[in-house]
Amino acid sequence: MSIVLLMNDNHSIFKDEMAQMQIFRIAIFALTAILMGCGDPVLEQIDAQIPLTEQRVQQLGEMLDSGQVRNAKFINDYADKVAEKSPQLDQLVNEFRKDATTQGPLYLALLDRINTVKSQPQMFASSQARFEELLNIYQAADPILYSDALSDPLNVLADMSGGDLPRVNSLSKAQSMAANNAQDFGVGEQLIGNPAYGQWQTGSNGMSFWAWYGMYRMLDDVLDIGYSRKRRGKVYYSNWGRSRNYSYYNDYGRTRYSSPTQLRKQTQLDTRTRKSFESRGQKFNSAYSKNRSGASGVSSQSKTAQASASKFSARSTNKSKYAKSSKTSKYASKSKSNSSFRNSSSSTSRGFRRGK
Repeated sequence: MSIVLLMNDNHSIFKDEMAQMQIFRIAIFALTAILMGCGDPVLEQIDAQIPLTEQRVQQLGEMLDSGQVRNAKFINDYADKVAEKSPQLDQLVNEFRKDATTQGPLYLALLDRINTVKSQPQMFASSQARFEELLNIYQAADPILYSDALSDPLNVLADMSGGDLPRVNSLSKAQSMAANNAQDFGVGEQLIGNPAYGQWQTGSNGMSFWAWYGMYRMLDDVLDIGYSRKRRGKVYYSNWGRSRNYSYYNDYGRTRYSSPTQLRKQTQLDTRTRKSFESRGQKFNSAYSKNRSGASGVSSQSKTAQASASKFSARSTNKSKYAKSSKTSKYASKSKSNSSFRNSSSSTSRGFRRGK
């Protein structure tokens, strides 16, 4: 009799355990279903922002093709005059003409960054980082800001004219060098550090130097010989970082016109150079520690975007503040609905800022 009671008790315990396991499985299933149903709110923001950013970049392309971007028009005018004066520079001049079109390196970089966001999410540290990249691209495609960004290649053409053409949105070279106690890195120095035109490479001696892409090498091979009767040699980051002059990219547009990967590489190079100096008991002032003087006639949009970029960058380090980023998304949507693609010819009233 006692054996039968024991068996009944064991059976009852077994049934209780099975019931508890079943309840546990149901709870896990329900929780999983709830989580799957909720989704990732940042991914939803990304899905909503992608078509807005794509349309923004497409509309910028249409404005470039129809000649509605101010400094793009000036690039064509300057290119004609430089080519007329120095026919031997035709190939290089034609390379700069592309900046006024959808085949320019700045515009192609925007397209490439959108494709990276869409097809390579693993390239980003988080969904939030992907979303922020879309917002950066959206802002970079603003025609006023993009026109300001084109002031760098435009002013290279101005310098190629030997002083015949004035710089635009920038003080003269002599004025900005004096204001910044800068070193002269030769014709094309406005583009040094801009990943659309070249990259920093590390030599066998461990020092990083600037290497131009493709046809831009002519800036070293031809212009410096013709203008100063000598080649400038390699531009090392350690020298450039401490003594660079003003450029729009480095002082206003770096956050908008660089991908997260490019920005990370720049930070790593800057940190490595600083540590190398410290190991020798020397001080290295970061290339980006302060803005250089030299901007003249830069749009109010660039100044506002520069200030907001610093706040946005600091805010993005706090992963708990997703709500603030969604406000920026609403701003992007509102900008689109309000037709913020203004004709950049409205900036022409600022005119030329002459420099030799």
